[in-house]
Amino acid sequence: MARVFAEHKHIYKLFTEAGEVLAEVSGKLRYETIDEEAFPSVGDWVVVSLRVEEKKATIHKVLSRKSKFSRKVAGINTKQQIVASNIDTIFLVNALNKDFNARRIERYLIMAWESGASPVVLLSKADLSTDLEEKLLETEKVAVNVPIHIISAVDKRGLDELTQYLQPGKTIALLGSSGVGKSTLLNFLAGEDLQETKEVREYDDRGRHTSTSREMFILDNGAIMIDTPGMRELQLWGGADGISEAFEDIEELASNCKFSDCMHKKEPGCAIKKAIEDGIIDEKRFKNYVTLQKESKMFEKKQSDIIRIASNKKNKEYINHKYRGL
Repeated sequence: MARVFAEHKHIYKLFTEAGEVLAEVSGKLRYETIDEEAFPSVGDWVVVSLRVEEKKATIHKVLSRKSKFSRKVAGINTKQQIVASNIDTIFLVNALNKDFNARRIERYLIMAWESGASPVVLLSKADLSTDLEEKLLETEKVAVNVPIHIISAVDKRGLDELTQYLQPGKTIALLGSSGVGKSTLLNFLAGEDLQETKEVREYDDRGRHTSTSREMFILDNGAIMIDTPGMRELQLWGGADGISEAFEDIEELASNCKFSDCMHKKEPGCAIKKAIEDGIIDEKRFKNYVTLQKESKMFEKKQSDIIRIASNKKNKEYINHKYRGL
């Protein structure tokens, strides 16, 4: 058994009992795979056959994942990209500069809850913020019941508080847009420069990619961290359960509406409308909830159609192969 710590176009780097090796998937695994999810991802545990002298291996099976952070690949294709798997904690890093975006945090949280791991919001670059309290309040409104830490790599603010998550054998994934300070944070927590860092662009505070691929690092205390490239386009993969977790306050209020099928528009006795009027929930947050629900339902329909078509194609290939020549 081995664990995937890096991937480059279906060439994998593995931690094994014989040390680090390069690996490819077996022909059988490739042939039997219907979708990308069945291929190994960073963080996966895999069954392999080792060729110790060559420092190479063949991957025969991906073991069941206890958690996975997935997103829809960028563009119009309905394909899944597993960003990291078998993670215990997700550090959602968001910079407190001009690039701060509460709606983006909300979207990350949905996908974090959907992953099965525990999210932690890190508000980075606190030394650059002139309205820290306002942005913290915005974050608290969207990150309900989620730990929030304000940090700065410049003055080391809040960084020591993160050691509570770095337990031996636990895996933490760093996620966020480019330039929010993920690689800088990794270097600090590791106590050495594992990843290159760059300054953000001055005119819009947006970052440039420093991490170009997903990669796993083992810290001296035995904690494991996965660094990921910045993701500006973050489309939901699934998300129904994650939406319920991220918007628990809204769904709880909706259960108090007079009508069980309330659309929260003009119906009498609507608890959502009253909560918005009373300032209990933000109208933008509710509108985002509705938008994300529609996006999730549309995705589920597309995915169901794709699985059905792929399954039918695979069955047809199997039948043709089995009865060829009869």
